[in-house]
Amino acid sequence: MSHKSQTNNYTDFFYKAFRNILFISIPLVIVSALILSLPHSSAEGSVSGDATRVDSVTLNLPVSCTISATELTPHVATFEGGGLHRENIGTTKVGVFCNDNNGYNIYAVGNSNNIDGNTDLVVSGLSSDYNIKTGIYSSGSTVSSWGMKITPGTGTGSESERTPPTANNGYNNYNVVPNTYTMVASRASGTNMNPNVDLDITGSYFTTTYDIYASSAQPAGTYTGKVKYVLTHPNTNAPSTINDIDAAFAMAGKQKAYQDSEGSYYAMQDMTSDICNSVLNTGESTTARLVDTRDHNIYYVTKLKDNHCWMTQNLDLDINGPNTSPLTSENTDISTTASGSGIYSTAYGYSENNGVWTWNPGTTTGNIIVDYDNNTADGWNRNNVAPTSAEGGDTYFYASNTTADDIKYTSLQACIDDDHAKADCRHYHVGNYYNWTVAIASNNSNGFNINYTNAANSICPKGWRLPIATNSDKSVYEFGELLFQQGITTSKTDDTYAANGFNNIRKSPTWLVRSGYFYASKSLNGALRSGTYWSTTTKDSSVAYYLFFNSGTGQPAVPEARFIGGSIRCLAR
Repeated sequence: MSHKSQTNNYTDFFYKAFRNILFISIPLVIVSALILSLPHSSAEGSVSGDATRVDSVTLNLPVSCTISATELTPHVATFEGGGLHRENIGTTKVGVFCNDNNGYNIYAVGNSNNIDGNTDLVVSGLSSDYNIKTGIYSSGSTVSSWGMKITPGTGTGSESERTPPTANNGYNNYNVVPNTYTMVASRASGTNMNPNVDLDITGSYFTTTYDIYASSAQPAGTYTGKVKYVLTHPNTNAPSTINDIDAAFAMAGKQKAYQDSEGSYYAMQDMTSDICNSVLNTGESTTARLVDTRDHNIYYVTKLKDNHCWMTQNLDLDINGPNTSPLTSENTDISTTASGSGIYSTAYGYSENNGVWTWNPGTTTGNIIVDYDNNTADGWNRNNVAPTSAEGGDTYFYASNTTADDIKYTSLQACIDDDHAKADCRHYHVGNYYNWTVAIASNNSNGFNINYTNAANSICPKGWRLPIATNSDKSVYEFGELLFQQGITTSKTDDTYAANGFNNIRKSPTWLVRSGYFYASKSLNGALRSGTYWSTTTKDSSVAYYLFFNSGTGQPAVPEARFIGGSIRCLAR
């Protein structure tokens, strides 16, 4: 081969490479090492020095990951009459190509009317009350609903999908359209290219489809909705900011555990410190409603300025209630290591089965669920033995704007009918009243008799606990820290309100309720005027600490007899 033919071949090689690089919009960087001084020959014809020269060529190929969508069949359905359920409404193919091996995640969120989080099928010409809500259809359903499903590629065949994703969070079957960004598909490693000269890129894909149930009562009309799909890459990436608790659950890959006519909810029992810590904001914007899987009560929770995630609604768990699951280490703040002796022993209601501990309050003394409105709080005693909870009933103490008593409503609807927002009314639900012994999930708390001892267990949901009131050097002061950081008191150890502190303690985002307390005389004291909230901290053999507040003071660590029936707010562990 001549020198000329070699040159042409090399030129052709670089031309093809550069042509392909132009096609995929990736720059080619050529670094040439040019030596300007030439070696000279000696009289004898020899070459002095090193006559070898090398050109260095570098190609910088940036990482890229793209998503595309092709509607294979329209997502359109026509129902002739109601009472019908139809699946596989339309198909869209969503494809992903990544040129590295770091995988990807796909998140989805309802986007009706171009509003993230709107999961309704919105109706034209009728009130939004008639929108079709997202839900999971089951035989016998009477409420209209719609849902979504994804199907990963097949992963077979030489030209078919070779790197299918995995469906996440139950979306391999019809599931609710999420109201926060929720992971619906993911790959742990990157997509592949076919190793042939034509660079045939197969990528990775899944398809989406929907189901709709129209009840016989659904009005005629045109109903439309949207779902947005968002790609994050690599698969370990989460958005740089997670703004609320619902989104943090979604990013952690948790599945929603319960739904009702208003929506679907993550479980309180799935809360972790990582989930709470990942929420970068604080305040009302972080609020979510989570379900307690023990009784399906739903609670507002918020990340507050002390950087803890708190319940912002009083605990309403009926101990031994007919609709309450047994309290175990799998659903309740009961330790699997501290339940073998003392107050957490078989002598006081604890049992163990295959590593799961259960607390039965009725084992020793029985437990009494009562309605305080009927004034029948039998079982309250001064011996710190009988674990008793008084049922607050469906009662709401709405905060007034003055130092006067708050306003009592005997139903949620009555509160709403008085021109109050439903969400505000729910925050002021009284919940139940518990003596300290039941608050720490014990049938006998006499074993805790040393100042600043913190009980290991509580009746909070798993993943949550009672606050620590204080310790000997005041370095831990969780109620006090909460009030101070929220600007309610002037310091974490002081009971002096800051400007407007009394109103702020009862309003967003803390929503503490002046629910009063039960006394041994079976009477409800301080209702509508003061609030009392148990901590996990003891003072001595008969006294424990709680948060107390009224119009004049907010005291984060008040010692009080353990038989007092107070309220409970849990914070995430």
